[in-house]
Amino acid sequence: MSSSDRPDLVFIGAAVETMTDEAGPADAVAVRDGRIVFVGRSADVRPLIGPGTRVVDLDGETLLPGFQDAHVHPIEGGLLSRECDLHELDDASAYLDAVAAYATAHPERDWITGSGWSLPTFPRGEPGRELLDVIVPDRPVFLYSDDGHCAWVNSRALAVAGIDRSTPDPADGRIVRDAGGDPAGTLHDGAIELMYRHAPKATHADLLDGIRTAQRHLHSLGITAWQDAHVEADALAAYREAADAGWLTARVVAALWWERDAGLNRIEDFERQRAASAVGRLRADSVKLMLDGILESQTAFVTSPYTGSDGWAGNPFIDPDLLREAVIDLDRRGFQAHFHAIGDGAIRLALDTVEAAMAANGLGDHRHHIAHIELVHPDDVPRFGQLGVVANMQPFWASDDDQMRTLRVPVLGPGRAGWQYPFASLLRTGATLAGGSDWTVSTANPLLEIEVAVTRVAPETRDVAPFLPDERLTLDAALQAFTIGSAYVNHLDDETGTIEVGKLADLVVLDRNVRALDVGPIGEATVRQTFVEGQEVFSA
Repeated sequence: MSSSDRPDLVFIGAAVETMTDEAGPADAVAVRDGRIVFVGRSADVRPLIGPGTRVVDLDGETLLPGFQDAHVHPIEGGLLSRECDLHELDDASAYLDAVAAYATAHPERDWITGSGWSLPTFPRGEPGRELLDVIVPDRPVFLYSDDGHCAWVNSRALAVAGIDRSTPDPADGRIVRDAGGDPAGTLHDGAIELMYRHAPKATHADLLDGIRTAQRHLHSLGITAWQDAHVEADALAAYREAADAGWLTARVVAALWWERDAGLNRIEDFERQRAASAVGRLRADSVKLMLDGILESQTAFVTSPYTGSDGWAGNPFIDPDLLREAVIDLDRRGFQAHFHAIGDGAIRLALDTVEAAMAANGLGDHRHHIAHIELVHPDDVPRFGQLGVVANMQPFWASDDDQMRTLRVPVLGPGRAGWQYPFASLLRTGATLAGGSDWTVSTANPLLEIEVAVTRVAPETRDVAPFLPDERLTLDAALQAFTIGSAYVNHLDDETGTIEVGKLADLVVLDRNVRALDVGPIGEATVRQTFVEGQEVFSA
């Protein structure tokens, strides 16, 4: 065998998880020129090893296809280190101490911005402006909640944005008001835009730095590809530069952002952006359509009124007639629709819209998908499989916690609360599951996401009863969702998502055999190495 025919990289002694049904047991994989050339037994691959072959000798640790995140916000995550980060804190006093410390440390900042506060920390999930006024009276404070659907602001921010008692609620959001009718300090969904348009924006250099930081973090978690779930023109330009320069090692699908008040002429802009962005490992052929808000604030669109709401069931954020026309046109042009839909009304609207596009255009291969799938009406569960709509799940939220008990179940009622996160039901009825994190809303770690998909218990409370246990996934199904499932929704399954001869060597090595009974929960596993096309992009 000539040296040019020998593999560049060989893994031996591994517990190889191929994510294919056909493959037999394997403990070795060989790579040449960025592609997998052998999957089988270590004894059979050793004769292929040459003097220039790098050998990774494992001791039963797991070798997987690289994880892929089907719904994530990397740039925001990468930029978070520059802002006031509240994600790891858990009470109001800690939030306020952190904001005060950040303001003191950054006197040069005209605005104090950040994110990460948790809704259950405050009554009804609605913190007041007066708490921030005490510690930062002279500058606007603008802090997103950890789910990104609420913002906590001080009086100075409200004044700068011109939000007062006469400001009407937007159709897609709500200004929380005090007993006198003045803005109380919490903004829901579309009302956040009233503040956002006045806040400072990230520069091009900031966005590039955000991509670099996020890519390092995501590679460290074994993630080799992702779909960025909210990409506007400035972020796309940064991605393009990274791809063109060659340092975008991840495979990225950019979901172009549909402004809620956009008209059909917006699609021509998407055509231009798609054409200009097929660079390196970057593509921009998905379109993000935000259909509703969240259940806790009653901004999610549901099919029947919220409990105790005097008939309120939320509104779709995009006019249904416009949405139908838009998705039919997008589908006809070969774009993928990436729906945000949390309430069962929004999910039904998304399914109806895809059905209309299929009726108008015929069956395509665009792999439209619905992200979050938090409350699915039982009548709509089988429609995912029937219509070929991918169920883009964020399993880390599918557990019984304070937010579920105090803010969500009370507005849903006990019967409807049982419709949440029906992962196993979707799979049983023929749906394809894709795994996503929605980082920074929750952890980007796919191993923690997989653990909750399998157990329906939060990792910090592993000894409690599982949440809706009939909807637990097997380990195989959960691993597939974050590998071949997400590769499928990203149109990368021909090249990635499984360990097979001919596919690209996007691979991840874990520190243990995840099938062993004595190694603890899979969420405690860590990534040792991550490879893209056989090149190491992370090593612990």
